[in-house]
Amino acid sequence: MSFNFLEFLKSLVSLTVSSYLRELWGDQPWVNVVMDILGVVIISTFCLLIVIFLIWLERKVIARIQRRIGPNRVGGRYGLLQTVADVIKLLIKEDITPTGADRVAYLLAPFLTVMAALIVWAIMPFAPGVIGVDLNIGVFFFMAVSSVSVVALLLAGWGSNNKYALLGAFRSVAQLVSYEVPMILALLVPILLARSMSTVAIVDAQTIPYLLVAPLAAFIFFLSSLAETGRTPFDLLEAESEIVAGFHVEYGGMKFGMFFLAEFVSTLFMSGFFATVFLGGYRFFGLETLVIGDGWAIGNLLGLVIFFVKMFAVYFVYIWIRGTLPRVRVDQILDFNWKFLVPLSLALVLVTAVLDKLLPATFNDFARAGAHLTANVVIAMITIEILRAHARRQRRLAGGPSDPEAAAGSGDHGHHDTAVAAHEA
Repeated sequence: MSFNFLEFLKSLVSLTVSSYLRELWGDQPWVNVVMDILGVVIISTFCLLIVIFLIWLERKVIARIQRRIGPNRVGGRYGLLQTVADVIKLLIKEDITPTGADRVAYLLAPFLTVMAALIVWAIMPFAPGVIGVDLNIGVFFFMAVSSVSVVALLLAGWGSNNKYALLGAFRSVAQLVSYEVPMILALLVPILLARSMSTVAIVDAQTIPYLLVAPLAAFIFFLSSLAETGRTPFDLLEAESEIVAGFHVEYGGMKFGMFFLAEFVSTLFMSGFFATVFLGGYRFFGLETLVIGDGWAIGNLLGLVIFFVKMFAVYFVYIWIRGTLPRVRVDQILDFNWKFLVPLSLALVLVTAVLDKLLPATFNDFARAGAHLTANVVIAMITIEILRAHARRQRRLAGGPSDPEAAAGSGDHGHHDTAVAAHEA
């Protein structure tokens, strides 16, 4: 097969360049190796370079939320090159290792963190047929690799020979391990509905996005992902006012930059994973299969655009929360997880599994979705009622009014009576 520019252009538009090059180069053993290396280089480069834009975007959006201007000095009025200047500053800083540090653990931690943040992108379906590797245990692979970051943070805190770093590492382990439980339980719901752990199979099974079928699972996964990425209001891992940046307090220069890089790459991955598992990924009313003209399959390209729009929409919510909510205490975080999220997740998985088994096979997708959505609404209402009863009990124990609405009403009457008496006097 000889090179044809038009066919190459078609493969470029339909995102099937790798298949075209395999046909062009033949069945030589080195072809698959070269194509795999190219795929790894392209995805890794994208993940590393997009962070420069994400940091600038986050600083500008949070500045606007807090009625500030944000970066506006380097790179014109919008400060487009501010992050580039920050990266150059980190690269030329002196490399320092603290006295008494465990050098192996200290130096290994930032590399492990970045590697774990990059490897999980292998199972992300960007568009139809555009994925690193379609594992039939894709979701399990994500959960296994993401747990490596816990070890990396513990190595960083232990190896730094600093009490604040060690305390931050202990906090990290407590928080990340705790919130992995509801995250895994929430992910069992789309796995049960799609009957597969493959990310491609989960996307293909979403005739109706799982956000509408199982909104409680999406809610629990999103909250857990906030804690897993150390985002506000769960940013206790590096609480500056308490433990002066936590586990990476002794890191400087590019070693600190690698922790920073891993945080943004992980947050973007969580956004893309949420879009894949609960928003239908690259699917949008069949546009991802569109073919026009003489075999121009632009559906794949449209699917890529759709996926990026969904991913960045979810990422904007992460920024929005970071710019508006305060940090909560460590005991409140753990109480919220073990006393609220974990029981709710267990109940949700149990109800979803039993209901999905009991539904007749003759039900179509819309009927099944309606049944699961109704079950989610009932669970949510029961949860709210339990929380209200708990709040009334706590107020009664504290000696306050058990019903805040009645108390507010009586307060208004008292104010009115006082005003009338003053007027009559």
